[in-house]
This record gives sequence, C-alpha cells and structure tokens, in this order.
Amino acid sequence: MKSRAKLELIIIFILCISVLFSYSALGVKVYNTNTDTQNKYIKWMSFDVPDDALSKAMNLDIKSHGTACHLNWIEMLAYLGTKYGGNWKRYKSTDMDALVKKLRNGYSMNELTADLKNYNYFYETYNAVLASFLGDYKTVVPSGSGTNVVQIKYGMMAFSPIAKGYSYNHYDDFGDSRSFGFKRSHLGNDLLGSVGTPIIAVESGYVESLGWNRYGGWRIGIRSFDHKRYYYYAHLRKSHPYANNLKQGELVKAGEVIGYLGMTGYSNTENVNNMTVPHLHFGMQIIFDESQKDGNNQIWIDVYNIVNLLSNNKIPVKKDAVTKDYYSAMNFH
Repeated sequence: MKSRAKLELIIIFILCISVLFSYSALGVKVYNTNTDTQNKYIKWMSFDVPDDALSKAMNLDIKSHGTACHLNWIEMLAYLGTKYGGNWKRYKSTDMDALVKKLRNGYSMNELTADLKNYNYFYETYNAVLASFLGDYKTVVPSGSGTNVVQIKYGMMAFSPIAKGYSYNHYDDFGDSRSFGFKRSHLGNDLLGSVGTPIIAVESGYVESLGWNRYGGWRIGIRSFDHKRYYYYAHLRKSHPYANNLKQGELVKAGEVIGYLGMTGYSNTENVNNMTVPHLHFGMQIIFDESQKDGNNQIWIDVYNIVNLLSNNKIPVKKDAVTKDYYSAMNFH
C-alpha cells in the first residue's frame, strides 16, 4: 500500500510539472512558485504583433481620443492576442473591425474579456512594451502674433531610432545566430545605414549604460521611467560615438540625438571597427522584476515590427556649426 501511495504521489507531481510547462509553451502567464507575492512576475513573453495591426490600432486610439468611445489600442491588441493564442499569423484586419463595432455598440472591454482567462497576461505584456508610445505631450508651435505657444496634443510620443532624412535597411533578423565570443541568438534588429547617421532616443528615460562593450562596441542603454523597458543602441561610431555631454545617469528626452551610427564592436580593445557593415543594433529588453535585468531569465523581444511602426514618427535634426554635433529640430517643452 505504501508503494502504491508513493507511486500515486510521483504521478501527480509529474502531471503538475507537465501542466506548468504546457502553460509556459502557450505563452500563459507563469509565476515564480515562491510564496512571497512580490516574487510573482512574468518569466517569458514574445511580441510578434504585425506592424499593420499596431498602426491600425494606434490610429483608432488617436482618432477616438476625447470621444465617448475611446478605443484603447493596447486593450484591443491584447484582446486579439488572447483570441489568437499569441499566434498573430492568424490576424485579419476584419477581426479588429468586428471588435471596434462591438465597443462602439456599447460593449465594454471588461464584458468582452470576462471569459478570456489569459487576457490579463496579454494585456500586461503588451502594456509593458507599448505603454509609453501614446499619450499627451507638449509641443511648442508659433502663434499668429509671432510668438511661440505651448500646445498639448495627444498622439505618438515615441520616435524612430534613425533621424529623419537618413535612410536605412533592415529585415527581421531577431534570433539569427551570432558566434563572436560564443554561439548565441541575435537579440535585436540591425538597421543598416551610413556612418555618422544621428541616432534618436525612442523614449524618455535615464542613461543606465554608457561605454565600451566587447560585443556591442560603443553602446548606450536607456531605461524607461517605469523601469519596464531597457533600450539598447550598439555599434556606435568610432572616436565620436555619443552626443556631447551625454553621461551615465543623465535624463534623456524622447526625440533627442544620443549618438551616431557606426561599426564598432567585436573586440576586447576599445574604439575598434570590427563590424563589416555600418549599422545600429537596436534592442528592447522587457523587465517585470529587477532580477531579470542582468540575470539568466532576460526577456528581449523582436522589435522589427516596432521599428516599422516608429518609422512613421521621425525626428528632423540640425547640425551645430561649432560642436559639429546634431540636435533635434523639433521644439519640445
């Protein structure tokens, strides 16, 4: 009898582990088993929302802002992501149209998601990625009297990492193999351009990392104010990689010039061009718990579609004749 009871306990344990791994594979929210609630955070996520869905949802949100039926783009994307089980290859534009119709007919998102058990997971992960992209922002515009006035607008607050007027090429190379130092996956998107192209801060935040890295060359790491996103800009220009006066710990505003595209890296020696093609390595790390920042359970997402979305919002730049640095030509307050 004791052997049978022991066998039953082993079978139950195996079944529990199998269920846990099945949920993880499906993208369902998996928590730390520690009883301390502060240690319950998302361990894994992916982000493959196509750029046409991102753009459509964002435009619906902007156009409906201030109306009786404001369409929250992150909620809509999370709803569809839940419906698709995270598989956005199933996406059809008509699916979003049908959702919008229900919302405009009086259904609330709470009602529509009441029976979607994984909706909260998709909302939390998508919100961690997109939270700062839309909102109210201040801009300085000229008035009819010849003076400037500050206006508050609602719209896109994140910018392309490549300045306006500078071309680049890219493809979805996330996950491709890399071998320098050790074999690993490529955790970003390479934007191929010309040396010296001004690089723009996508989002406001603090400079968390600055300096040489044997893999990324001259690089910048900027942490968002809510600590959820860490933006990584690597392989910057030799000898003059950064905008003047950029320092670690400094506050950087979205749209500011932070550095210049180059081809440094893949060297233990500083200031060496060991890349074969000039490009910006642009990456985004999602952080739900501080242990994930530099730990073994880091979450880096595919930013290819995000770069395509951000290409609709590029910052024009001007050159300072004295310092030879570039700066944003837009007026922020």
